[in-house]
Amino acid sequence: MRQDYERPKELTDTQLYRTDLLPKDSMSIAQLSWKEIFTDATLQKYISRALENNLDIRIALQNIAASEAYLKQAKAAYVPALSVGPGYTFQTQSLNTQFGQLIGERRYVNQFDVTANLSWEIDIWGKLRGQQKAQWSSYLGSVAAHQAVKSNIVASIATAYYQLLSLDEQKKIINNTIEVRKKNLETTKALKEAGTLTEVAVQQSEALVYNAEASLIGLDVQVQILENTISLLMGESPHSIERSSLAEQKLNIETKLGYPISLLSNRPDVKQAEYGLMNALELSNSAKAQFYPSFRISGNTGLQSVDIEHLFSSHSLFASLAAGLAQPILNRREIKTNYEVSLTNQEKAYLAFKKSILNAGNEVSNALKMYQSQDQFIVLKKKEMEAYKKSVDYSQELVNYGMANYIEVLNANVNQLNAELNIANAEYAKLQSGVELYRALGGGWK
Repeated sequence: MRQDYERPKELTDTQLYRTDLLPKDSMSIAQLSWKEIFTDATLQKYISRALENNLDIRIALQNIAASEAYLKQAKAAYVPALSVGPGYTFQTQSLNTQFGQLIGERRYVNQFDVTANLSWEIDIWGKLRGQQKAQWSSYLGSVAAHQAVKSNIVASIATAYYQLLSLDEQKKIINNTIEVRKKNLETTKALKEAGTLTEVAVQQSEALVYNAEASLIGLDVQVQILENTISLLMGESPHSIERSSLAEQKLNIETKLGYPISLLSNRPDVKQAEYGLMNALELSNSAKAQFYPSFRISGNTGLQSVDIEHLFSSHSLFASLAAGLAQPILNRREIKTNYEVSLTNQEKAYLAFKKSILNAGNEVSNALKMYQSQDQFIVLKKKEMEAYKKSVDYSQELVNYGMANYIEVLNANVNQLNAELNIANAEYAKLQSGVELYRALGGGWK
């Protein structure tokens, strides 16, 4: 009758990562602590503060406490229910009833009692067992949800921190560019005085200076927004964020992923989805057990007396005990409806579990491709920047000798700046993809 949980075999596809470069004896980087991945001491300090103070993490901890309370309640379902208490009853009969007319006069009865009531359901068909296992799965799911929040917080702090470093690098590049462009503006003015260039070249050079200065304002806005974001993740009011530099960063990541099945033990959200499936299965078992007879034992004992002076006499003692099976026959279809709904919930939980695994594999595949491609991308971008830098020097020299249009210098200058910014963005993209790969594999909560 009872169905035990077994992990669906069709959900453990070994091609989940879309790559053949998986050493069979490798250990997933997700098994490493975030302190071994993110080696920047300042970043480690911020992650520690976030894990301690983040409000989402604290909410998740309260959810665990609530689930633990429900689990204790489910375990207590095997214990008989017992209640004890004193009571008082006043009674008088109607004189207009047959009994009242036989007595002929109104009588008043006071009754005092101290009674203990006991009831106990024997779990023959596993109804209570199913409810307990369902609550156990729910508790484990709340623990996994807490781990998922921690993993996301670690990834969010690291990503925002690296983005801050990227913006700092971009500001440095633009400030250097502004200095260069101001010098070029002075050169352009001198060449105009010499009759080599026109006022058009002067205005275009001046416009490039203003363009770079305006870019700094936009970067400053992004910096403050990111600082506020990191502060919020740490559960603190907005404040400036101390940081190192982009050049100092190094992620301790190797692309040895381990078996795709390791997602089931490392990814908290995947674990949470599987616990949801286990919970739905056990609730189905419990709902099915409702079709069978319930065996209950009930009894009460205590003291009863119409005279409080004799309440604690041995003659006041009474007791009763009853046991029986109750088979539901007609109950407005409630049991069948509950069972059918439990089966649909089980199917929904299965689909959610499948979706979580496919989503995890997709995230790993995307992050892995991005991370592995960044080194080559950065090399090419550096070559592109060097080419543009030489183009600027050659174009300026040709203009100085009146052999080229100044538009060529301006275009080369803009291209050089964009290439330098692209390198900073690519360096950040590599760090960010490394963070995402670590999170996608299930790391960050240990």
